[in-house]
Amino acid sequence: MTVLGVVALCLSFPACHKVSDGKNNSPAIVGTWFVKAPEAPFQYHMFIFNSDGTMQQTNPDAGDPNTSDSNGMGVWLPDGDRIKGKFVEVTADRATRQFVSRGEISFSITVNGNDFNGTASAIFYDAKGLRLRGPLPATLEGQRVVP
Repeated sequence: MTVLGVVALCLSFPACHKVSDGKNNSPAIVGTWFVKAPEAPFQYHMFIFNSDGTMQQTNPDAGDPNTSDSNGMGVWLPDGDRIKGKFVEVTADRATRQFVSRGEISFSITVNGNDFNGTASAIFYDAKGLRLRGPLPATLEGQRVVP
């Protein structure tokens, strides 16, 4: 029964539908990527896109000497010939260890083989959900990590 429930859920979730890259049955975005976002406080990131429509983002938090941010966790789905998605990260004050903000970073990218290009927009919220700053635009350039 559990297996049938998972299959039914996957069939109803758009990110589970395969978009073939011509090499295998995985969506073209699935994999690990070295990403450059020149407008970000620290421009180099790692993104992982999973076949189930989830993704992770990480980068050294050295971009801001006053705050520390978590890894980003998010979702993605195909949107025509593009991939759109959003990840969320939490920021804390380094001195007080208190919550500073929740960052929501939306993106839209186009995959071309082992490269992708696109844009992102970041909005930051306080603990009550009130906007602190943004939208802050950024460009994204990704290169697939290959063995």
